[in-house]
Amino acid sequence: MSSLSRSPTPADLSITPRDMRFGRADKQGRWWLNGDPIASAFHTALSVTFPKGEAMFIEAVKAHRDGVPEKLAREIRAFTQQEVIHSREHVVFNRKAAEAGYDLGELEADVDEVMEIIKARPPIVNLMATIALEHYTAMMAAVMLREERMYAGAEPEWAALWKWHAIEEIEHKGVAYDTWLHATKDWSRFRRWRAKSLMMLLVTSRFWPRRVKGMKALLKQDGLTGWRVTARIWWYLLGSPGVLRKSFLPWLAYFMPGFHPWNHDDRALIGKYESDYADAVMPTQSSRPELAAAAG
Repeated sequence: MSSLSRSPTPADLSITPRDMRFGRADKQGRWWLNGDPIASAFHTALSVTFPKGEAMFIEAVKAHRDGVPEKLAREIRAFTQQEVIHSREHVVFNRKAAEAGYDLGELEADVDEVMEIIKARPPIVNLMATIALEHYTAMMAAVMLREERMYAGAEPEWAALWKWHAIEEIEHKGVAYDTWLHATKDWSRFRRWRAKSLMMLLVTSRFWPRRVKGMKALLKQDGLTGWRVTARIWWYLLGSPGVLRKSFLPWLAYFMPGFHPWNHDDRALIGKYESDYADAVMPTQSSRPELAAAAG
């Protein structure tokens, strides 16, 4: 029996693209998240990575979809549609941040540097990076949905965007991993564990330093610098709301033998919010040309 056939991805899982649009007519406050420059900078620094990063995720998964079971093929199509829409909405979010007066050039250059490295790597390496980063997005999404105070006082459109993105990240959290199991079906369990674990360590060594660097670049434009600002950044990550701290045990689980994203079924978090976006549910086989092309 293959590793994929034993995947704990729920048989009744529905990956549902929700074609949402946020904030087209809205301005974005510089400190849009409850007047908190640290929280606002964290989200903006993260958002800058999404348009090109999620395009990479799509290509990494699609490069290994040949021969997958039909259920996984449907999930890959839905995953692709979700990621295309996420990228589109974060392009808008980032443009609104620029319109609020932020120069995102340094952060975008950092993303471009990573993308150049990715282009030179074999497809299987990019899939390994994708499963690690998808685990990161799912971990953070769970914190974002579980901690109701996280978006208290936020400008409503942008709070809604982040919650919508979070529910879909949880929903499709196993797609890249199941694609990885398919792509490495001829590997030994030890080889698979070693490769993905080393990649997670590499990704982690770069993920948080780059996010902190991006936050500092944004905060500097608000005149916020120095050790007190650095301390506030780390308090946000480790103290309250503690996104990094609360992600530690799920991160550690990634290294356990038999790990799979759906070993922990947290669809209840989706249920808390999905009715807010029910009107935007779209069929997996989209009639929208750009989404159908991406999924194909």
